[in-house]
Amino acid sequence: MINIKNDKVIKAFGRRLRDLRISNGLSQEQLANMAEIPLSQVGRIERGEVNPTLSTISVLATALNIQIIDLFLI
Repeated sequence: MINIKNDKVIKAFGRRLRDLRISNGLSQEQLANMAEIPLSQVGRIERGEVNPTLSTISVLATALNIQIIDLFLI
């Protein structure tokens, strides 16, 4: 099985999520609660440790009141 993972992109996505969260004045815990995902998952995404699913990206965008594409403008 081939493991395809672009760490550079995943880390950039995490930085973008963190920047948007902070600019909205939210803690990781608040964002996790709003998106109904585990707090630890928000941290792992922001640190670029995991490759989030499309459904997770969707709930994060909804919680931040932005369009999904805004999470990819890095």
